[in-house]
Amino acid sequence: MAGVAQMRKGTGAPESEAALYPPVKRFLEMQGYTVKAEIRGCDLVACRGAEPPVIVELKRRFSLALLLQGIDRLALSELVYLAVPRPPRRCRGLNPESAAVRRLCRRLGLGLMLVGRTGYVSVLEDPVPYRPRPAKRRIELLLGEFARRAGDMNVGGSRGVPIVTAYRQDALRCASTLAEAGALHVRELRAASGVADAARILQRNVYGWFERVERGTYALTEAGHAGLLRFAEAAAALILTGEAA
Repeated sequence: MAGVAQMRKGTGAPESEAALYPPVKRFLEMQGYTVKAEIRGCDLVACRGAEPPVIVELKRRFSLALLLQGIDRLALSELVYLAVPRPPRRCRGLNPESAAVRRLCRRLGLGLMLVGRTGYVSVLEDPVPYRPRPAKRRIELLLGEFARRAGDMNVGGSRGVPIVTAYRQDALRCASTLAEAGALHVRELRAASGVADAARILQRNVYGWFERVERGTYALTEAGHAGLLRFAEAAAALILTGEAA
């Protein structure tokens, strides 16, 4: 933010919210602001000429409650900072210096200050409008995976359960075809399973389901039969999807 410079970083941290106020007040006064405390529920308000007021909320640690408080203050000013003590090297909870927390503050349009034990204040983030740069490659991968998957064979929020990806679906199609027909040449398997990328799936053999019995010809392994049992519901759904198509 224009007009709010960064002071040298210190070490350690104040032990109370009230101890944060004097160093932050001095910091802003050095930038030409007039600073007053506890104005209409705001911990600190700083004004400089006709500029929008700077609002700073002080807390002993970074938390969801502090974020919600900061978001509420955005209705009063576009220049809202969250100020917390500089955490120790090993701290519990959210570390305000982490990339994830800083990214979150940027996305919400909130500034972030750290106050060291000796009173030095450092500005990690200024409250500026968040304009994320589109990740075109990630968007392509997301939409490509969505388009290639048949049906919805996963449960959102599951943990420790293998995801039935589009790749696994193609591998299951190949495995099901080999289980029914026996060893097949890649060309025959491609035609019977409808998997255009069958050759690459067989050669990579990510899950250990396939084995080459002779040049260009593959069969199903014991692991492949076990995989069909493990993903029996998905495999059956893929057969029904193929018949419907």
